[in-house]
Formats: sequence, structure tokens, C-alpha cells
Amino acid sequence: MNDPDVDVDVARRLVDEQFAHVDPHAARESLRVVDVGWDNLIVRLGEHLALRLPVRELAAGLVPHEARWLPEVAATLPVRAPVPVFVGAPTAYYPWPWLVVPWIEGTVVADVPVEDRWRLVDDLADTMLALHRPAPDDAPPNPFRGMPLQERDAGVRARISDWPGAADVLLPAWAAAVAAPVWPGPPLWLHGDPHPRNLVADDAGLAGILDFGDITSGDPANDLATAWWCFGPDDRARFIARLDAAGRYDRHVWARAAGWAVVVASAVGLDTPMGSVAVHTVEQLALEVRRGT
Repeated sequence: MNDPDVDVDVARRLVDEQFAHVDPHAARESLRVVDVGWDNLIVRLGEHLALRLPVRELAAGLVPHEARWLPEVAATLPVRAPVPVFVGAPTAYYPWPWLVVPWIEGTVVADVPVEDRWRLVDDLADTMLALHRPAPDDAPPNPFRGMPLQERDAGVRARISDWPGAADVLLPAWAAAVAAPVWPGPPLWLHGDPHPRNLVADDAGLAGILDFGDITSGDPANDLATAWWCFGPDDRARFIARLDAAGRYDRHVWARAAGWAVVVASAVGLDTPMGSVAVHTVEQLALEVRRGT
């Protein structure tokens, strides 16, 4: 079927028909769109809740994974996560499950100047350590996250060749990542997509981590790509040193993590909301190429 039009009117109808009997007071609160991404429309419901409405079928299939597993995973995290408070059902006019989640107050890290992200380094490293623990055998699969990078080689090389002016930066990082040994440990829990638009900061540091739709298990290098997505050189070095000191990762994890940074940077258009993240990532990889690291 074609993906449906999803807007605030659809959100209001879903809330009135399904969520009103769960929390009548909250359901009467105003609705306003606050973000739309590749996968979800985010609609704020009053001051304390938000709706996550998939906008395409591929994303809709991730909702049950998040609803099932995030409560368990979030229990060990040192920052807030949007554990669902309600799972909505498909309807004749909206064909997929949807979520009501807590609103996490703060500033999306993508809107925080890179030079001010130093206060997030320790919190984000500690969040990764808390998240990356062995996952059960029935952890949700994800065909795009956490696997050996060799499985993505052909597709990523094709994207790199089409990315404007960055092949000399992206190809060396990608080649090193593909040449690195695969993760030798058990599959660990992964967020799957901890880029700056999925992180929330406040005055104290990292306030929360959003959008666990890609939750899965596998190589932790997938998530550690955030070192390039989020930070400049000095803060990235601090982030890496804090995680290395924990002794939890193999010595090739950072080569693979840079490869995962390439995966995302090469996949997004510069005219999309993720464009600035891609540009920043390429700039950071270029610094390392020039330094020969």
C-alpha cells in the first residue's frame, strides 16, 4: 500500500479514539508537530508527552520492537529514554502501530554548537557503557545495524562515489573499517542510531537519548560512530579514552566505528535535516585522514 499522509489531524483522531480512555486529561491537551524525519512524525501532546507516528511502512515494523524491549533496556541507562506509555493500534485511516512516549525536555544536540558539546562527553560514554551489555538470543533483528561491515561494502562504496566531493575522505575510513576484524564478542544491545538529532542536552549534560526504533544487537562499533557524528577532535579523544579505559571493547572497534560514521554520512542528503550531521562527520574524518590516523 502507499504510505499514508500523516499530520496533526490524524494524530488528534488517534488520540481521541484510542488514548482518551487511558488518560482523559492528557488526551485533551493540545497537539503540535515538532519534528519529522525519515521514519516518524513527532507530535507533542501537551507539556509532558509526545506521539511517534511512523510515516513509512519500513519504520512501522520497528514500533513493536521498541515497545517490547525499550522498558528493559532503559532500566539500566543513566539518562532518560522515551519508554512508551501507550501503544496505539492500526486503524482504517492509519495502518500502523504508533506510540505515546514521555517528552524529554532539553535541546537536541544537533542544535548545540560543537564547541559546547564537551559537557556531554562523559555522560554519553557512560550511557554507551550502560547500554552495551550482552543481548538475549531473541533481541530484535535489524537488517541495517550492527552487522559486520563487510556485508555493506558494495552499497556503501556506491554511495561514496555519488557523495559530493568526499570520496578521498570517506573511502580511506571505509576501507580501514572493512579491513578490520569483526567484533569478537557476543552481540551487545545497540541503540542503532545515536546521532546528534537523537540526543538531548540540558544544562547538566546529556539529558536523554531518543528514538530506539532501530534497537537491535550486534557490534557496538555501530553506536560508537557517535564519536564522529557528535564531537570535534579533542572531545572525541576524551570520549574514546573514557571508553577504552573501561576495557569493554576490542582494539579494532574505533576503525569499525569510523566505518559506521561513513555509513550514515554517505546515506543522507545535504538538503535534509541530517545534512549538517553528514557535513560535520566528513569534516571530522578529513581531519584524521590528514593526520594519518
